[in-house]
Formats: sequence, structure tokens, C-alpha cells
Amino acid sequence: MAFDITINGARHQVDVDGDTPLLWVLRDVLGMTGTKFGCGAALCGACTVHMDGQPIRSCITPVEAVGEAPITTIEALETLPVGPALQAAWVALDVPQCGYCQSGQLMSAAALLTETPKPSDAEIDGAMSGNVCRCGTYPRIRAAIHRAAGAV
Repeated sequence: MAFDITINGARHQVDVDGDTPLLWVLRDVLGMTGTKFGCGAALCGACTVHMDGQPIRSCITPVEAVGEAPITTIEALETLPVGPALQAAWVALDVPQCGYCQSGQLMSAAALLTETPKPSDAEIDGAMSGNVCRCGTYPRIRAAIHRAAGAV
């Protein structure tokens, strides 16, 4: 079945089953490999993208649920108002260790700062709680979010 979806501002027509997870449409059909597969059950956050500005887990979101909602992936982070500040903070504080979870971490952080420009530690922890970092860089992630919030 054909679906017209908007990814990072561009329209794409994809011919997949309606129940195909958005993650696999992004990675396998469109070749956008920045969004990662982690658990496939919406538990780790590696697959986080924005749908109409809200963070979602693309591993459990069927493409048929997207409809006309615009999707933003890590490939377009710099186009978000908070994107450049987040990228600069991530680099300045050496946030990534292995880096596998970082696209999901950044997309969750971008959604947080868009909704809450000056978050408290508790707000950061709450917004980021669904994102798992096997390397344990949580203190650096929190510090980078605070740094980005000060720069926006």
C-alpha cells in the first residue's frame, strides 16, 4: 500500500504494509539510518523521532498512524530552534561514549527544551527517563541539556 509521509520537510511516497513500523520505513525504505533500533518495544528510546513536534517511539508506530503529521528525525535536528544549542552542548561536554543511543537522547532533549525552555533536574529526568544509555552518560546528558537551555 502506498503512503505519502513528510519526513524532515520532504514528502515521500512509500509502498509498505500499513502496520510497518515507522522505524523500518525510515531506515530500510528511505535510508535514514540516524534513528536506531534498540529494543523494538518502545522501552529504550533509541528510535525516538518527533511526530508533529512530539517525541514518539518509531519502533512501535505503524506508518499508517502517521497520516499528515510531519516527522522530524535526527538528520534534521539542526533545523529545530533548540537543535544547534543541543549539538554544541553535546560536543562541548563529550556526552556520547559509544553513541548508539544519542540520536534518541537528542530528539527527546529537543522535545523537552521546546516545551520547557529552562527545565529543572526533575523535569529533565522525567523527560529523559524513557531513554536508556548503556554507557551511563546520564550526568553528562543532564549537564548538556542545562547548557543548551542557557544558550537558547
